[in-house]
Amino acid sequence: MARDLVHGPIVKSMLLFALPLTMGNLLQQLYNITDTAIVGRFVGSDALAAVGSAYSLMTFVTSIIIGLCLGSTSLFSLYYGRGDKKRFCMTFSASFVVIAIASAVLMTVCLLFNDSIVRLLNTPAEVEGMLSSYLFIIYLGLPAVFMSNFLSAVLRSTGESRIPLVYYAISVVLNIFLDLLYVLVLHEGVAGAAMATVISQCVSAVMLFVHTLVFNRDLYPGIGQWRPSASDCIDVVHYSFVTCLQQSVMNFGILMVQGLVNSFGVTVMAAFAAGVKIDSFAYLPVQDFGNAYSVFISQNRGAGQYGRMVKGTRSALAVSVGFALILSLLVNIFASSLFGLFMDPGESEVIGIGIGIGYMRLEGSFYVGIAILLLLYGHFRAVGRPSVSLLLTAISLGLRVLLSYVLAPTFGYRLIWISIPVGWALADIAGYVIYRRDMRRRRIGMEEGA
Repeated sequence: MARDLVHGPIVKSMLLFALPLTMGNLLQQLYNITDTAIVGRFVGSDALAAVGSAYSLMTFVTSIIIGLCLGSTSLFSLYYGRGDKKRFCMTFSASFVVIAIASAVLMTVCLLFNDSIVRLLNTPAEVEGMLSSYLFIIYLGLPAVFMSNFLSAVLRSTGESRIPLVYYAISVVLNIFLDLLYVLVLHEGVAGAAMATVISQCVSAVMLFVHTLVFNRDLYPGIGQWRPSASDCIDVVHYSFVTCLQQSVMNFGILMVQGLVNSFGVTVMAAFAAGVKIDSFAYLPVQDFGNAYSVFISQNRGAGQYGRMVKGTRSALAVSVGFALILSLLVNIFASSLFGLFMDPGESEVIGIGIGIGYMRLEGSFYVGIAILLLLYGHFRAVGRPSVSLLLTAISLGLRVLLSYVLAPTFGYRLIWISIPVGWALADIAGYVIYRRDMRRRRIGMEEGA
């Protein structure tokens, strides 16, 4: 049943909506986490480096599709909160057509230029072949990534975050089983891990499609609504493509950092690979609470509940900061144990010198920075200003890339770690200034209108 975010307790509504969302995305993260853990422990550090390096590129590629779907969620939520069924369905059809075409083009480009992209990442020769074969198979699963993320976005815009969780859980269990089968039994290595991921993604997409078609048929456009107007497509482009660009810029910056990390050799590359997995896994709760907050703001904006929007923002900030502080504490305490999940204890060269653990303890201490930034992204996306989210991403990632490339070659890879929280902090300051300015303008406008 869809959750009502326009009425009732604010914090409770957001938390109950965010919890299945977080669990679902944690499960979704387990696709690559499982691949990384299994190949790292049972194939070796070279395989770990290959699959770990693939994660940054995979994240960049899938962020394009996810960004398009995320942008459409704001429009879906707006019309759902307003009770405008016709515009909801027209936006559904426009988004589906636009994002499906974009996904098909993306998959084609990635398959054609796979080897060239791998070489551009400064990939060490000993892992280049494994990385290339892994990515080629992963790209074949992009249509499933589109379908599952699109249908999940539609459901979540109505306040339904539990159904995607159920099907992600099933597909993750299947992925773990297939990983073990392909890697340990059939000895297919990194290619087997990739096949396990793609098969699991396809199963998840099919299950979501069948479920929504049977139980949520009213959300689908009617026969006459599958020809979206130019204005509907423009709305989708405004919301979805700017959000997509924001997600892509963010992950392209991370990809550039990955290329620099690769230049320090397989040891640093493998440690960073494991660290990034733990990192992204750790702050998923604040990321998904930010997405829940965004849907909350969109629905209440559609319903004209502006006072509730302000109260929700204050509550969301308090909850996100609290989450971040707890996560920082846990990561610092358990950093060594977490790394043990990804590497054989015998890989002392990677674990013993503290490269990855140092990364986790440094960046993990500043999760409050990314928690605030994720709320700012959600807010500006929900109020129809996704370009501000793009600006904040450019500030955060731009500074990170600049500091890394200018200072790391001279002072070492640790400067890459330091640049991350510095970028978060600067973007947070810029976002707060813009938010306060917008609130002041809205208050003045309301006073003049009165």
